[in-house]
Amino acid sequence: MRKPLDAARLEEMALAYVARFATTAAKLESYLYRKVRERGYNASNEGQSGLEPGLSDPDTSDTEAARAFIDDLVVRFVAKGFVDDEGYARSKSGSMLRQGYGPRRIDMALRQAGIDETLRSDIDPEEAKVRQSALALAKKRRFGPFDTSMAALPDDAGFEQVQERRARQDKQLAAMVRAGHSFDVARAVLEAESTEAAEEWAHEIDDD
Repeated sequence: MRKPLDAARLEEMALAYVARFATTAAKLESYLYRKVRERGYNASNEGQSGLEPGLSDPDTSDTEAARAFIDDLVVRFVAKGFVDDEGYARSKSGSMLRQGYGPRRIDMALRQAGIDETLRSDIDPEEAKVRQSALALAKKRRFGPFDTSMAALPDDAGFEQVQERRARQDKQLAAMVRAGHSFDVARAVLEAESTEAAEEWAHEIDDD
């Protein structure tokens, strides 16, 4: 059986984690709590950790000591710049936009990462970037005018052809909404008359 963690080992694990992953204060905290639940905690070595005086009270339980140490450790890592919630949020938002995700999915991902509501609101993407993201998704998934099977139906198209086309359009709309785009944005790119019209719609708003 592996030995319980102590303050020094937890700090080593925290340093390795932030060196390897872009993270948030909440994600680092969650990671360290999980490790303590898995392996337990021995508070006897806290004097070697750099923990603020008074947090290693011998009368507290190991669980309470672990929580106090982790809370203090996360605060110190934020102060040193090892963890930067705003930097993480902006990077994550930009990456998801480039992949074609819309504001709702981005907000969900940031909320799950522990980014607070105020910061999420501050970095909410502008409409120009949202349109370009929707265009990127349509191109990648071959939706709307980028779907060669969605060419205009002939005048003598039968009922089954019309129904099949509508079903395909509905699936594409649902996929874009699941990716976090509003119905209005999704319809605008899907109903564009041509790829050129979709491009024009996506870039008609000045980023400035």
